[in-house]
Amino acid sequence: MSSTVRHAALEILRRIQTQRLDLANAQAQIRPRLIDKRDRALATEIVIGTLRWRAKLDFIIQKASSRPLNRIDADLLDLLRLSAYQLLHLDRVPAHAVVYEAVNLAAQLGKKSASPFINAVLRTIDREMESQQLPARPTDLQQTDQNIILDYLSITQSHPRWLMERWCDRYGADATIMWTVFNNAVAPTALRVNTLKRSTSRLAEELLACGIETRPSMWSPHALIITRGNPHDSPLASQGLFWLQDEASQLIGELVAAKQGDQILDTCAAPGGKALVIATHMEDRGLVITADVRRARTRLLSSKFEQYRIQSTRVVRLDGRSLPFPRVMQWVVVDAPCSGLGTLRRDPDIRWKRTAEDLASFAKLQAELLQEATRAVESGGRILYSTCSSEPEENEHVVRQFLAKNPRFAIERPANPQIGPLIDEEGFFRTLPHRDGLEAFFAAQLKDQIP
Repeated sequence: MSSTVRHAALEILRRIQTQRLDLANAQAQIRPRLIDKRDRALATEIVIGTLRWRAKLDFIIQKASSRPLNRIDADLLDLLRLSAYQLLHLDRVPAHAVVYEAVNLAAQLGKKSASPFINAVLRTIDREMESQQLPARPTDLQQTDQNIILDYLSITQSHPRWLMERWCDRYGADATIMWTVFNNAVAPTALRVNTLKRSTSRLAEELLACGIETRPSMWSPHALIITRGNPHDSPLASQGLFWLQDEASQLIGELVAAKQGDQILDTCAAPGGKALVIATHMEDRGLVITADVRRARTRLLSSKFEQYRIQSTRVVRLDGRSLPFPRVMQWVVVDAPCSGLGTLRRDPDIRWKRTAEDLASFAKLQAELLQEATRAVESGGRILYSTCSSEPEENEHVVRQFLAKNPRFAIERPANPQIGPLIDEEGFFRTLPHRDGLEAFFAAQLKDQIP
């Protein structure tokens, strides 16, 4: 492994920390510097692994360090984290090489004086790796003090303690442990088939002929899960036959029972996967207006629809809290900005960005977006409200408050029989990692009852 790879990984981590970038944007800025595809993949693995296991790494670093974590320079702490991750989780690089490159990187950062400290901490971690005393999984979850369970979840399973307490209270310790195991696993690659061009079975056959093995999704009718190979390395990748989209995200689009000729507004559309699903359901005959407030995101939407040659979509730049449309839409989709706490498997950086206090501010924005959607939906039409959050403040609480203010709307149970098990007694769509093997998404279908 070259020092260039480690340096790139460190820069990505620092930009996430200092510039508050999300993982995808931080990688997009730095990864292109790495020419070799294998180097890019390795840098990504180091970054994601370091973010995923940060709490555990911090615990181990603290035990090996002579100073508290809050007294360690921020650059050096991230350097220690990514180096400790390599020592503990990557056996392809010898320990002495990891230590040597870390010391060199410290010097490159202009912090050569810290080299003895970096060397000492990492050598201690390497030496005591087999005897690390992490909090053990409790054997009897019913009889164990909750603080002991939370220690295990927050340190050994590397999740924020405040969130673990919430999940344990709602779902129990056993389910929460299963959820954290899910979040710490590598997420599979999921494709959504462009059914305007191929059936799901035919695309699976064509991918197999290219050496790409797949399996069908348990939940999404037009999803393929990659089990071997990289579909983007095949000649099919440039033909617009599929796009990458998480299974749970696909299901949100599937909830919109669009018909040919329908007019649909997607108020927070970027990056566009759900709009693509809707357009294919309509067989590209109708109108899907996709909106976003940010110019860069509208450009992304336009590019994506052009790539897949979708004719029924229109891209507009606007704020979903101020809609210029009269009540003419059969569906309004409010895939609201949210905490993203349901996607910690794919977005481990979110674990360390969000706090319990953030939920209220997201809920305020979500309520505003949902209320404004009533201005655009026709009489008898439907609003689909959705998030990729696990937390009730952003989900059912927002919907219940909306219904209290808008008695003409009511929850309507989605008609799709395939997703019946994902609909609860109130009619809410909800996916749960420990139960469904999917990221935690939420949706509510709200019907205007006045024809």
